[in-house]
Amino acid sequence: QKRLVESGGGSVQPGGSLRLTCTATGNFYSDHCMGWFRRVPGKEREGVAIVDTSGHTRYSASIEGRFTISKDNADNRLYLQMNSLKPEDTAMYYCAAHVGLCVRSKEALDADLFGYWGQGTQVTVSS
Repeated sequence: QKRLVESGGGSVQPGGSLRLTCTATGNFYSDHCMGWFRRVPGKEREGVAIVDTSGHTRYSASIEGRFTISKDNADNRLYLQMNSLKPEDTAMYYCAAHVGLCVRSKEALDADLFGYWGQGTQVTVSS
C-alpha cells in the first residue's frame, strides 16, 4: 500500500528557511511524479513544485527561485527546501504522487492528477 508521510514543518521568521521531507512507502519503484502542494484555509489548494523519476521539475511562479524540490530515488524521499520564506507562504503543505512521469506542461501542478496524498505538515512564517 502506497503511503506518504510529511515532516519538517514548523514556525519560522520571515526570511528564514525550512526543509520539508516526504517519506514514501509502498510500491513507488515505477515511474512516478511527486509534488508539493499547499493550502490556506478558505483558498484553493496550490501546486508548489513537482519532480519525477526522470528529474523533470516544475515550480509555481509564486515560489520559483526560493524553493527547490528534490528527490532521493534510492530512499523514496521527496524534499522541499524553502528559503527566503514570506508570511504568504504560511499554509499546510502536502506531499502527493501519481503513477507515470509528470505532465510536461503547467498542468503538471494540477492537484487533480495526483491520487496519493500525505496528511500534511504546517508551515507558519511570522515575526
